[in-house]
Amino acid sequence: MTVAVGTLPKPDLSDEALAAVTAELAATAEEYDRTGAIPVRGIEAVHRAGLLTATVAERYGGPGAGFVDTVRILTALGEGDPSVALLAANTLATHQGQALAPTWPEAVYSRLLSHEGPALVNAIRAEPELGAPARGGLPKTAVRRDGDEWVLNGHKAYATGGTALAYHVVWVVTDDDRVGHLVVPGGAAGIAWLDTWDHLGLRASNTHDVVYTDVRVPLDAFVEIPRGPDGVYRDPAAAAGIGSFGHPALYVGVARAARAAFVRYARERVPTALGRPIATTERIRSVAGEIDAQVAQAETLLYGALLRPGTAHHPQLSLLKVQIARSAIAAVQTAVAALGNPALSRHNPFERHLRDVLCVRVHPPQEDAALLAAGTRLLAP
Repeated sequence: MTVAVGTLPKPDLSDEALAAVTAELAATAEEYDRTGAIPVRGIEAVHRAGLLTATVAERYGGPGAGFVDTVRILTALGEGDPSVALLAANTLATHQGQALAPTWPEAVYSRLLSHEGPALVNAIRAEPELGAPARGGLPKTAVRRDGDEWVLNGHKAYATGGTALAYHVVWVVTDDDRVGHLVVPGGAAGIAWLDTWDHLGLRASNTHDVVYTDVRVPLDAFVEIPRGPDGVYRDPAAAAGIGSFGHPALYVGVARAARAAFVRYARERVPTALGRPIATTERIRSVAGEIDAQVAQAETLLYGALLRPGTAHHPQLSLLKVQIARSAIAAVQTAVAALGNPALSRHNPFERHLRDVLCVRVHPPQEDAALLAAGTRLLAP
């Protein structure tokens, strides 16, 4: 499929340019965390830098960023504001999927690429009753055919992006028992938002519930996901793929932010009894070393998964995501544990970093599922 669009901006992916975007996001991250509002300024900063469309394929006029550059982008964004990074991760994954295996209707994808201003996209999949689709089951959200249109009805949960989304990619079952995604414009009639997001972390991600009531879209907006040879639908997110490391990357960014905050605090904190910065003590230097070790481990696993040649390690990708998550969480928890009360005060960023990094655990495949699948594979006769 060829979409006739203009050439999209090629982002500057140098370390210096990404650091500048990190700093811009960090300047507003605390404010948006407190208000829970859509992080408009952060989204606009990412858009101006050309990062929201970095993974658009070259055949569509995009930069065609690969997996490694994608995680570099998302690590930088996560270090600045992980709520913005999550919105970007979902959008970049959409373009990446289209680059690898085109499924969007040509006219719709052309409109997405021609969208004025930031164009956020997300797969809307979880449901209040079903939970995460990676755990199995089929959605209650359904579409029925009416002439040359689909009519969508249903209730979805954890729809990250909220009213800022330009397009929803809604997981549905059709009236003829097919499973797939429906590409729905964010401004379509019949979409109503329920302000349900009151979460520990990523508070500005606007991951609210959404209700679809008789939303109409063209027939070509449905993209079927084939069932297995046994006729059973298996969710693609139940196991990690080589292109699914965007979410872990943004939490590595959170760990990097916590490390930087620890360094600043240790250099500036001068207790009266000590008379010098706590950074000069062996205890704090050892803690800093442990934080750095955890960040280094997370980064090495992240890039190692992407750069390792061949496919022999692909069955272990879910385990690598688990280990990256563990390391990112450990880095932040180490900083918080060492500093005590100051780290738990909202006057300092540590408690926000801790709340945010804990959200890594919700992304599929989750730890228990990944470990069970790996053990089952390993112990199979």
